[in-house]
This record gives sequence, C-alpha cells and structure tokens, in this order.
Amino acid sequence: MAIKHNNQIQKNHFHKDWQRRVRVHFDQPARKTRRRNARVAKAAKLAPRPVDTLRPIVRCPTIKYNCRVRAGRGFSLVELKTAGIPRKLAPTIGISVDPRRQNLSEESLKANVERLQEYKKRLILFPRRHGKTKSGDAAAEDVKAAKKGDKIVSSLASALAIKNVVEFEEGPIGNYESEEAAYRKLRDARSEARLVGVREKRAKAKADEEQTKKK
Repeated sequence: MAIKHNNQIQKNHFHKDWQRRVRVHFDQPARKTRRRNARVAKAAKLAPRPVDTLRPIVRCPTIKYNCRVRAGRGFSLVELKTAGIPRKLAPTIGISVDPRRQNLSEESLKANVERLQEYKKRLILFPRRHGKTKSGDAAAEDVKAAKKGDKIVSSLASALAIKNVVEFEEGPIGNYESEEAAYRKLRDARSEARLVGVREKRAKAKADEEQTKKK
C-alpha cells in the first residue's frame, strides 16, 4: 500500500545496530593489488602455457550490436572437425569447446577454422613424460626455447587477439572521407517527401491559371 499524506509511520523498527551491519569498501585499493598479484602468480605457475583458453570469434546478438565481434564460449564440433582437431584433445591443449553451438554462416565457420589452424601452427606441445615424445609433440629445440621466456606466449596472444574493424567496400571506416553533406541531403529528402502533395497541387493550379490566361 502506498504511503499518503504527512502521517505517522506505522511499525517503525529503526533501532537497528547500524555500526555492526554497515559494509564499507575502504580495502578496494588493497584488493586491486591482491588480485593483480594473484594474476601474476597464476601466469608464472602456468608458464609457458597461456592463462586463458582459446575462444572463437562470434557476433554479438541483435541488429543493434551484430556489427561487433567478441569471444564466444567455445568452438563448435564442426569447426574442430574441419580444422582436424579431435574433440577430446581440444580441451587438453587449451582450446575451449561448446558442443551446443551451431554454425549458421560460412563466414563464421571459415574465420574460426583459420583461427584454430593458426593456433595449431604456433602451438608447442610438451611431452607428457620427460624424454618420451609422441606424435604431435614439439621438437626438443622448440621446448627449450619455450621454457626460456614468455615471448612465444605473448606473440600467440597478440596474433590471436580479437579486434573490431568495420569494413566498407573500399576499405576500413577510418579511411573514409565524406565528400557530401549527409545531414543536408537527409533533410532535403525528408522535406521533399513531406511537401510532395502541396507542390503537386501548386504546380497544377499554376498550369490551370496559365491555360485560362491563354483562352
């Protein structure tokens, strides 16, 4: 029931121990440092393996946002099959899988298959047991180079980063230069559409007037 008029508030239980229940966030700067240190520690622990798994490129939903791309939940089974990666192997080598996802266009399928193939080229697979290599494992020189530093991991992240670039037929949107006043053009078109009946009536009246003058 809504409160009306300037009446006394009924059942006003306001005698609460506020000092005991209040929550403040004065520790936010310290938490930020703690989270950062945890990320660095996790990266050092997993090195030279990347911290995050590889995710596909997907379009944002709805007409308003479908010009943008973002990271999806996981690669579809069709994409993995086309790229030649077994379904059960993919999660073990840092590739996220989403078996429910469907490919609704050839464009997305091609883009994600190329992404997987690029990842496969740059992937350095360590042998599970020291000195016992299997088919698909990286060479000893590549393993040694990967253990020395994180340059390979950083190059992998930069090569497979998801970027939003809106393309025109001629080139990227940043290179487009306007030659005409688009706002003026729209205003003129709107004005013509609104006044088309009035102008036709005026032109007809003028033509009738000229005919009567000739007679």
